[in-house]
Amino acid sequence: MSSVAPQPKPQPIPDQAALRRVGKKVRERLKADPGVYEVPNDKVELFAIGDFLTTAECERLCLMIDHVARPSSLHELGYDAGFRTSYSGDLDPHESFVKGIGRRIDDLLGVDPSIGEAIQGQRYLPGQQFKPHNDWFYTSEKYWQLERKRGGQRSWTAMAFLNEVDGGGETHFTEIGIKIVPKPGVLLVWNNALPNGSPNEGTMHAGTLVEEGAKYVITKWYRTRPWK
Repeated sequence: MSSVAPQPKPQPIPDQAALRRVGKKVRERLKADPGVYEVPNDKVELFAIGDFLTTAECERLCLMIDHVARPSSLHELGYDAGFRTSYSGDLDPHESFVKGIGRRIDDLLGVDPSIGEAIQGQRYLPGQQFKPHNDWFYTSEKYWQLERKRGGQRSWTAMAFLNEVDGGGETHFTEIGIKIVPKPGVLLVWNNALPNGSPNEGTMHAGTLVEEGAKYVITKWYRTRPWK
């Protein structure tokens, strides 16, 4: 009689149930909103909202970013590695203008504000970029133990363009072959997980090299639990 080796049990995915639950809630809300456009593709739940920010709001946010911008870094890599060469900084979440912008994004997604991180501003000058990356956390890395306690896995990303770029600076979703040219006031929203709650490799994206001018954006990430 032949024997069959026991198959290893699948490893649990941290926060999978929460990612599935938050993903469903936001997906249904965005799909029901007539002002939201779903970007056609078969890998990523990606949405766009035109004129989410006014020209005056964009200009004010650019000035605020200039005030807080410092060399960007990553958990695994420092600025000198050249992977992310933008300047960035968190905007004051208690400032009334910033708080209002954050609340509008919360309301659009229909989520509890407590799971949202502080809005981060990013500035790219000529020669700066952010190479292809995912926004969700790799739970096999050491930094996950810290992020697990700070609110868990990232569920959704909301990113708004604040200005036109003279050359380059597109947001390139490399796995689906879509490049989005910055247009002031446009908000992009995407689910970092698949509908089953597992991290979505298809969300790989890059801030392409700025060739001329400058690029300003704000980003707000959402977790699965209250962010600390």
